[in-house]
Amino acid sequence: MRMRILAALAALPLIASVGAHAKVSESEAARLNGDLTPLGAVRSGNEAGTIPPWTGGLAKPPSDWKPGQIEIDPFAREEPLFVVTAENMALYEDRLTEGHKALLRQYGPEYVMPVYRTHRTAAYPEAVYEKSRQNATSATLLENGNGVTDTIMTSPFPIPGNGLEAIWNHTLRYRGEQVSFRSAFATPTRDGSFNPILTEYDYYFAYSEAGVELKDIDNRIFYLKTRIMSPSSLAGTLNLVHETLDQVRSPRLAWRYDSSSRRLRRSPNLAYETDLPNSSSLRSVDQKDMYNGAPNQYDWILKGKQEMLVPYNAYRLHQPAATARDIIRPKHINPELTRYELHRVWVVEATLRTGVQHIYQKRRFYLDEDSWQIVAAEEFDNEGNLWRVSEAHNISYYGVPVFWSTLELTYDLKAERYFIDGLDDGQAPYDFRPGFRPGEFSASAVRRSAGR
Repeated sequence: MRMRILAALAALPLIASVGAHAKVSESEAARLNGDLTPLGAVRSGNEAGTIPPWTGGLAKPPSDWKPGQIEIDPFAREEPLFVVTAENMALYEDRLTEGHKALLRQYGPEYVMPVYRTHRTAAYPEAVYEKSRQNATSATLLENGNGVTDTIMTSPFPIPGNGLEAIWNHTLRYRGEQVSFRSAFATPTRDGSFNPILTEYDYYFAYSEAGVELKDIDNRIFYLKTRIMSPSSLAGTLNLVHETLDQVRSPRLAWRYDSSSRRLRRSPNLAYETDLPNSSSLRSVDQKDMYNGAPNQYDWILKGKQEMLVPYNAYRLHQPAATARDIIRPKHINPELTRYELHRVWVVEATLRTGVQHIYQKRRFYLDEDSWQIVAAEEFDNEGNLWRVSEAHNISYYGVPVFWSTLELTYDLKAERYFIDGLDDGQAPYDFRPGFRPGEFSASAVRRSAGR
């Protein structure tokens, strides 16, 4: 049935939100060296002075940080400018997402949003900026919108013309060339009790590897291996994913190794609305990384850019002192450890296409203009009611540099529970130079190493 649905979707005409827009002219691309940043954000601040100009981001580490250490908080001494609560949220209504308004109404006064001074810390290597400029004049959506051509390394459309181009900017944003780390995820009950699942993640970003071209990567964006380390009942469970660029033409490849059966099996349905494994049905597979996979189930509309209060520079959540027990609270995380700032975000709405089945009838995404990272999202049920609210709490990993999440959340407003991913609990810092080779991510290589 799923294959018939995918075939039908692929045969549908080009969706209205794609239009004919693709690469931009050389004169338009020249703005990336002028009033726009290399990734397409507005370089200047806002008129009120509450959003500063972008001056290169946090491209150099703080003087008291050394390679091999967890990223220290460069803003540790700052105090909140104000705190948004259920009682005063009307004062900030035009700066709050619908999801944050719902969380404030449902969980106040315990749930609050401390708002700090804005720092535009997103920064990347110069090679990423150069590729962004090249992508601007070459990248083109495939005819069905399910892939992109003539692009490499980073977001393909720094000057987007529609919602689909914007969401591809998130999907293909630069996250380094390789990274290895351990962190835990959990699904706390309503009373706050939880059992963390510690997992090892190994990424090889084929699309972002220096010196490659699109023809060299065999339609792959990245390769991913995950291995559950604890609890003992799940330890040794391993997943292998080959993330493809055009997932309708060549669907995502996934395998799962179950330590009880000691066999590596294909996972044909690890996509779309399928429950994310071990998520207590609180998150779908396509919510990992805020959104992933083929965009063919939705019509995508670019709603424009807004100034919004969003999670940003979440170094407090990233510190070793912030243990899982410090972070997790009943129904929501500890707001004392969160940080919200005023940033310009692209707003993209996705509406389920006629005849397609998904648990979310509509979705709204807020993409940071400086990084193309989705920082907040809202998921609506098939009756049009707001059901879930997702956040990505991000930092600049300034040793690379790269801007990426340190913690992801999905709040389920109906169940009054949440899924949390990125609990470091004193684990080693992310290793962005692990020295992986592509062959280590083949099914045969993983099969050989699975029993170790």
